[in-house]
Amino acid sequence: MKTSNALLFILVLLYINASTQWPTHTVCKEDNLEIYYKSCDPQQDFALSIDHCPDIATHTFNIRAAAVLRHSIKELYVKMNMIVNGRTVLTYSETLCGPGHSKLIFCGKKKGEHLSYEGPVTLGIKEIPQGDYTISAKLTNQDHVIVACADFTVKNYLDY
Repeated sequence: MKTSNALLFILVLLYINASTQWPTHTVCKEDNLEIYYKSCDPQQDFALSIDHCPDIATHTFNIRAAAVLRHSIKELYVKMNMIVNGRTVLTYSETLCGPGHSKLIFCGKKKGEHLSYEGPVTLGIKEIPQGDYTISAKLTNQDHVIVACADFTVKNYLDY
């Protein structure tokens, strides 16, 4: 019996290591707006949720996010791309943590620490563009190593 349990455990570990994609998570699904995300880091998934989907574009909304850091954050950079029909149409990048730049409460966290945020977020946009598109977001540290990476699928059918 112990041998069969050990064999089953080894098979599960091999299956987990062979899987290179994380599941798609639903952030919100309302009548006219759907947002999904999937980690694009093959070694780490993360948790993300929001309180009220319709408030995303025009109001401050509450967000909850959590992950365990695989790499330390002395410096942190974000790069985001908006992709429509396989083509990048908009690119945004910013330094979030660095010498003289500590915009986030988790700047300075070490590898293995639990990273979490629960609180308000304001996007500062008037509306979410209508259509189906992908927003690719990548956070890298001072060593140019991926700290977190996700592809967000946005489906907005609302005609403003």
